[in-house]
Amino acid sequence: MAAHKSIEEIEEEIVDEFSLFDSWDDKYEYIIDLGKKLQPLDDAFKKDENKVKGCQSTVWLVADYQDGHVIYKAESDAVIVKGLISMLIRVLSNHTPDEILNADMDFINKIGMTSHLAQTRSNGLRAMVKQMKHYALAFKSLKFDA
Repeated sequence: MAAHKSIEEIEEEIVDEFSLFDSWDDKYEYIIDLGKKLQPLDDAFKKDENKVKGCQSTVWLVADYQDGHVIYKAESDAVIVKGLISMLIRVLSNHTPDEILNADMDFINKIGMTSHLAQTRSNGLRAMVKQMKHYALAFKSLKFDA
């Protein structure tokens, strides 16, 4: 298994990947491809309490806590959003609650995502990050570190 990468290292990988594309059409195509690779979420988790509030599209997000790390799973009914949440999972999943809470998520700005998304989708992206950090905070406050 590969060495555990920091959130910052994963963010830089994504920035590097996006720098390979010249146009936003190509970048959107890449985001859609990322979404297609996202593992489907079990239908048992597709319920109202797992929906991310503030997203125009339907996004289901769940988190688990294993060996001191938060593991995220998600799915969306929109192809672009599915790609966006897959990037967020790649960056934040398998990290400690503190690492997640301290992540600045600057890669989103570095790849130009905030300026190229519609306002509603940009709000949804913020809502997904917020929900992921809420899960991390909940796991931290529950002190699962026994």
